[in-house]
Amino acid sequence: MRPPESDGVRAIRRLFIANRGEIARRIRLTAERLGIEVIEPATEGPGAVDLLDIEAVVAAASATNADAIHPGFGFLAENAAFAEVVDAAGITWVGPPASAIRTMGDKGAARRLAVEMGIPVIPGYHGDDQSEAALRRAARRMGCPLLVKPAAGGGGKGMRAVREPARLADAIAGARREASAAFGDDRLILERLVEGPRHVEVQVLFDAHGAGVHLGERDCSTQRRHQKVLEETPSPAVTPSIRRRLTTYALQLAIAVGYRGAGTCEFLLTNRREVFFLEMNTRLQVEHPVTELVTGIDLVEQQLRVAEGRRLDLAQASVDDALARGGHAIEVRLYAEDAEDAFLPATGRVERLAWPAGPGIRVDAGIDEGSIVGSRFDPMLAKIVAHGADRAEAVDRLTTALDDTVVLGLTTNLRFLRWLVRAPAVRDGQMRIDTLDRIWPPDDWGVRASIPDEAWQAAGRALAPAGWLGGWRLNGPPRVRLASDGEERTVALVPPASEGVVRTPPAIAVDRDGDVDVAHVDVAGRSVPIRLAAAPDIDRAAMAAASAHHGGGPVEIVAPMPGAILAIHATVGQAVDATDPIVTLEAMKMEHAVPASIAGHVAELRARAGDQVARGDILAVVEP
Repeated sequence: MRPPESDGVRAIRRLFIANRGEIARRIRLTAERLGIEVIEPATEGPGAVDLLDIEAVVAAASATNADAIHPGFGFLAENAAFAEVVDAAGITWVGPPASAIRTMGDKGAARRLAVEMGIPVIPGYHGDDQSEAALRRAARRMGCPLLVKPAAGGGGKGMRAVREPARLADAIAGARREASAAFGDDRLILERLVEGPRHVEVQVLFDAHGAGVHLGERDCSTQRRHQKVLEETPSPAVTPSIRRRLTTYALQLAIAVGYRGAGTCEFLLTNRREVFFLEMNTRLQVEHPVTELVTGIDLVEQQLRVAEGRRLDLAQASVDDALARGGHAIEVRLYAEDAEDAFLPATGRVERLAWPAGPGIRVDAGIDEGSIVGSRFDPMLAKIVAHGADRAEAVDRLTTALDDTVVLGLTTNLRFLRWLVRAPAVRDGQMRIDTLDRIWPPDDWGVRASIPDEAWQAAGRALAPAGWLGGWRLNGPPRVRLASDGEERTVALVPPASEGVVRTPPAIAVDRDGDVDVAHVDVAGRSVPIRLAAAPDIDRAAMAAASAHHGGGPVEIVAPMPGAILAIHATVGQAVDATDPIVTLEAMKMEHAVPASIAGHVAELRARAGDQVARGDILAVVEP
């Protein structure tokens, strides 16, 4: 272990980041500004380090002579055993003490502490008996609706809402699997499901000498499947009196466990102004940039300073003043996922990329042009953040920033985000944790999402070989037959200047998908792949005709994404209803049920538990 320097400070000179993607880049940015050398482990290919393997991570850090480890968020960031092994190896741990992680990173233990301190929590079960029988007894006492949650970790992973007792067993099994895969801990807690609250959290920062401050609250109520999508500070719903309660509770909890570093206490806020403590995230939060923009405080720098043993150079009065004068900041998360198809994860290569810029705009990104986005890791690609003098200016700046963002080559949620920041509930500050489920998708989305003529035209011009006159007819322009996601269209290749109306052509990128050129066209923020249609043949025409005249035939159930088969829920011959789950897929540490699309019986099962499948693979066949 390195000897302390003056005043007990151990300067960090070589920092090992036990993470990847945008948060690794974010930490590097501050560390290098402070003159600290940064090491990032490989997570793909030869020599890759498993970021969930404690011994492997510490060995990799030791091999590089790193004198500190920053865990970022996710992976092992909230693992008390990891913090202990790092300390035992003589490496500085950039995070809270293992004892604080063990108490507050465990939702059950954190709930028990809050109850002892008189801080309100949602009624539920957080006992040590984790048998299914104990959970069932607790659920019967509580009644439905209830929430099944992993006791460890965060980020909404593994959470299941149960509205009918018959669904409890599947919810427990699914939550255990997902919690074990994501956090290496399958313990669960149960909570009464609070309908329609806001999700508000408080950022705290403490040094090793007992000094601490809060940095205000963030509103994270815009969520889907318990995953945050949009975050902002300050909350449009928090009054001064509510803020005093929230921040007082957060500081009391942090003091009670001897907290050190950056942490976040999360709460639910009801319409009746009730406040319920949920959990404490003993790490840097994904949404920390909004706090940084409003306060002017670099939270990663503060984490590193505290880890070195330095005293906090912030006073609550100065932070309060910064919060009062800091305006408003709002952030959205850009994911590789299809918001228009149940938010399923997406994969692919980034063919074209353009980030926004301008006053108050910040982008924390983990991708570049040419990056390959696979299915092994969390699908978050970047965070796009806007800061303004007030909330209206921040929302307007974010709206413009999203309009200026281009990501082509794979499906992202960018088109959804452009819609979201224009939604009245967002603009008016009225989002609750269940609002998104009620307003998305809007009734007219099918019309809005159609591919416009200019996109077909741009793709046709990009894909047609130079000088090609295929499909030429007398006194008419050349034509091409194009296809996109099952839709085909014949497009006349009209030069842009002859279309009568001058329009800005959509962004486009062309790549090769095997032997076929693909034009990725920006359609209101969505990357839409368009190809030259296959030449018609007799077999295809016969199959199409047969399908058209046999509407009641068997239906193939296909994999909506690449992943691993976790469970098979049906057997050959079994009767199923539409929406009954057939298999469960795991992709990007999340579970996704693949349901029957019609009522009938299972005629074939072509997948087994443990199989790796690609998008479009046939998993089962259901006959009506």
